[in-house]
Amino acid sequence: MTITEKRNRQIARSTAIVMIAFGTAKAISLAQTVIIANVFGVGREWDAFVTANSIPELIFTLIAGGALAHAFIPIFSGFLARGDIAGAWRTTSHVINTVFTVTLFASIVVFLAAPWLVANVAAPGFDELGRAQTVELMRILLVSTLIFSVSGIAMGILQSHNHFLLPALAPIMFDLGILFGAGFLIKPFGVNGIAYGAVLGAALHFGIQIPGLIRYRMRWWPELGLKDPVLWRVVKLMLPRVAGLGVFSLNFVVMNNIASRLGEGSVSALSWGWRLMQIPETLIGTAMGTVIFPTLAALSEMGDESGKREAMSGALRFILIATIPSAIGLIFIGQPLISLLERGAFDASASVLVYSTLRFFALGLVVHSALEVVARSFYADKDTLTPLWAALGGAAINLILSFALSGVAGAEAVSHFNRVAWQFPELGITPNVGNVGGLALANSLGVAFEVLVLLWVLRRRWHGANENTLARTVLKTLAASLVMAVAIVLVNSLWQALGLTERGLAFTVIQIALETGIGVVVFVGAALLLKMDELPALLNLVLRRRKLVETTA
Repeated sequence: MTITEKRNRQIARSTAIVMIAFGTAKAISLAQTVIIANVFGVGREWDAFVTANSIPELIFTLIAGGALAHAFIPIFSGFLARGDIAGAWRTTSHVINTVFTVTLFASIVVFLAAPWLVANVAAPGFDELGRAQTVELMRILLVSTLIFSVSGIAMGILQSHNHFLLPALAPIMFDLGILFGAGFLIKPFGVNGIAYGAVLGAALHFGIQIPGLIRYRMRWWPELGLKDPVLWRVVKLMLPRVAGLGVFSLNFVVMNNIASRLGEGSVSALSWGWRLMQIPETLIGTAMGTVIFPTLAALSEMGDESGKREAMSGALRFILIATIPSAIGLIFIGQPLISLLERGAFDASASVLVYSTLRFFALGLVVHSALEVVARSFYADKDTLTPLWAALGGAAINLILSFALSGVAGAEAVSHFNRVAWQFPELGITPNVGNVGGLALANSLGVAFEVLVLLWVLRRRWHGANENTLARTVLKTLAASLVMAVAIVLVNSLWQALGLTERGLAFTVIQIALETGIGVVVFVGAALLLKMDELPALLNLVLRRRKLVETTA
């Protein structure tokens, strides 16, 4: 067995583990969604929770989120490779202590300034009651941010040891905490119960990883280590990524700001659409990105440019053949899926709002998932600056289009948006309520720009990106997905002709299962007819029957 085959086999096994764990977490998340949607629907209280979570989430993203992991893992892995175990743990202690201290300081500032932040930054369109509730929720959620500041580093430690099981289980524990809050704490505490559940989930997120830290004999020193040059090297690598993630998070703060001006339920609709799109994005893009990153980092250390190119393009092909049909499926099956989750909690206008955002976020599923691998290709090379410039460009497009497509830019923009709705009803935009969908479309287009720029740079830097193979994969997958879409439309038309729509929960479940099952079968059949070389690899990965087969350009 060649080195490449062994690497592909390990990637396949690790990806399967992560996908199963993420799938379990998303199943729990769906249970949360059903409960929350039935209790709060699309209204004031869930608007308040979504808005309250934005700033604590921003703190975590800027200080202890993915930026830290992408800077920490290559350096920590370098210590392990050199056999300097004591140096690895001492630097880890410095990183943990510094990150926790900075997060604590930022959380105290936000706790005190919460009323001003809500009224002037996060949700100026809320009324007084909505702002007060948002402030209270924000202060509760800051506790989970503190816990995540340590738990996020724990994930990086374990992943550096190529241990993916406990880090993959951690999100399940977090979702279990929120599920507990949704199931048992809503009645006594209202929407605050979800926030208490998030704090419990954060504690479980960290707790599940402690056995792994014990296994690898983690050591900790109670010192900041501000004179440690390695700590400052981590910080230096973090800063561009922090800025990039900050731009991404600020985009959502601005989008929520705009949505808060579009009427009650708009913020919730934006959140529901994003939440539903994140299910396949996490299972496909995040899972592959998490597993491929250590491999890319190791190949970068060895200077194996060809290996990096093959690993990156192989991961992208996997993402393309999984996300393109998933995106089209979300667009065509989204309506019954929403009705299944909300089970009568949404009225007709609320369902239209959520469906509008889901459709346009679904268009971004492919690029959001691809970004998980493409950006990590730069981080593996210890380049966190180039992705920042691409993120800034994508953010600029996102912000400009958010104002233009949401309607806040003026009556002319609203009029144009509605003209599109009337002329192209197949897009699923309802006039006068499609503005929130414009925010989702703006986000998808901004991320698409970011991915294309990064791929162009990688192609020049790595002397190719197997672009011909990627292009063939896109065209064949798109063709097979369109055949799948036709099959779904035919099944849906037959379902309606038989008068089986709106017949209750059981009929909705059968409809979704039938359309999904037939869609998958038709897609696989079309893909095989088109001789897509990547399909056997994907099937083997999902079924876990054989090793991942290497596909070459």
